[in-house]
Amino acid sequence: MQPQSHNPSIPQLPDPAPGLNLVKASVRSQSAYTLDAPRADRKLNQNESPYDFPDDLKRQVLERMALMPWQRYPDFAPQSLLADLARHADWVPEGILVGNGSNELIQASLAVALDAGDRVVAPTPTFSLYRLLTAVSGGFYIPVPLGGGFEYDVDAIITAARCDHAKVVVLNSPNNPTGSALPEGAVARVLAATDALVICDEAYQDFGGPSALGLLKESSRVVVLRTFSKAMGMAGLRFGYALAHPTVAREIAKAKLPYNVNSFTLAAASVALANRGRLAERTRQIVDERERLLGRLRTIHGIRVYPSAANFVLIRCTARPAREIFQRLHAEYGILVRDVSSGAGLAECLRISVGTAEDTEAVVAALQATLNQ
Repeated sequence: MQPQSHNPSIPQLPDPAPGLNLVKASVRSQSAYTLDAPRADRKLNQNESPYDFPDDLKRQVLERMALMPWQRYPDFAPQSLLADLARHADWVPEGILVGNGSNELIQASLAVALDAGDRVVAPTPTFSLYRLLTAVSGGFYIPVPLGGGFEYDVDAIITAARCDHAKVVVLNSPNNPTGSALPEGAVARVLAATDALVICDEAYQDFGGPSALGLLKESSRVVVLRTFSKAMGMAGLRFGYALAHPTVAREIAKAKLPYNVNSFTLAAASVALANRGRLAERTRQIVDERERLLGRLRTIHGIRVYPSAANFVLIRCTARPAREIFQRLHAEYGILVRDVSSGAGLAECLRISVGTAEDTEAVVAALQATLNQ
């Protein structure tokens, strides 16, 4: 028998059990948020904008950065940007927090609201991070199934929140990964029927569906989350913001790290807001392409296509396994979509981000060819 080789550069690790046993069982039982993202010619798996941030706007950001002292921390509270966001959202600057993506502000909102064992109600299927962050914060997650067509069942959400004395209700609209949008007035109904803090994740709201922004002036129990990752084409820079009653915003701020948004991202967000009309035109183009993609997909036999108010479309594969179609699209056609078929209620489902017109034609042709073989 050959002696086992020993690489001195790799340390021998101690028994993990003593440290692992100190981690909360509720956290150990969760799966980490992760993504297997191989390279592809057409990347339609992460709901990114098909349009890069415009080159001339990039130059504006770079020019601002060239004049900044890089050895200094970013603004602790970027007052000019907060004022711009306040005008953009018709809200008060004191009620706005900026974050390293809106996900950070979801985490902060849950962290300040939840004591051990507090209940969080959310629809299912939805963004998997809500369940994980609830567990990390010590809460207990209660999923409420969407309807058969992935429509929101507002009555069921209210019933669950009341019966389980929910501390928090999380509503993602349009919902990821289904594309469903809450009906008009749904958030107001939840607020009126419960005592919960209602967190409205509106990461995709630029593409469709009603907003809860107007309710900020009526209730201190609503928090609205937005992002520049999708409609503004800034996913790589990670910028999000939360809107809440100023008193509640001050409490949420206690759970986010200081200097959480770097100077480069703050500069880019400021440039984006100054040019929001121009960037909004790209959003309209994405919405138009979404409608065209929905129409083209509905002509394909062997899949069910669900309505969407977001920048992606959910399909259910009825003729072949979703995993097989996902793999063949990537291996044979260089198209990467998102296989969500392992999620609760999402058996045989794939999510397709809205891309360019060329992307639409490519994915439709690839699906047709795959299903016809």
